[in-house]
Amino acid sequence: MDASTEKDVATDSLGRRTGPRRQHSIEEKRRIVEETHVRGASVATVARRHGVNANQVFSWRQLYRQGLLEPKGATAGASMLPVKVSTPTLMPTERVAPAAPKADRRDRRPRLIEIKLANGHSILLHGRVHARSLARVIDLLLRR
Repeated sequence: MDASTEKDVATDSLGRRTGPRRQHSIEEKRRIVEETHVRGASVATVARRHGVNANQVFSWRQLYRQGLLEPKGATAGASMLPVKVSTPTLMPTERVAPAAPKADRRDRRPRLIEIKLANGHSILLHGRVHARSLARVIDLLLRR
């Protein structure tokens, strides 16, 4: 960082930046990243030369690898798609019947159902049961 740039940066008593952050163009980020790719170049040295934190340069290097620092890269492959705006779906005007009152939450007894089949098999169910799953299990057991 040269002396003129250091004067432009406002800091507090602890040396932290207090002024507005500098905005870097995509071209500038790309140029800095490409400098770090030169054989023997140090990211820290390149960052220091440009007055940028080395961690920021590492972040730009990642964007570079992902192809996100290409000039006009974001808009080159983008295209507009046709859109048709139609009348929104109308909601039904009838009110839904109120739901049945929920069971008393104080009743915390475990739910238990035992089913004994004629072929000797039995099924013991704890808690809530999915009706279709239970029907499938009973069908399978009756076939045995």
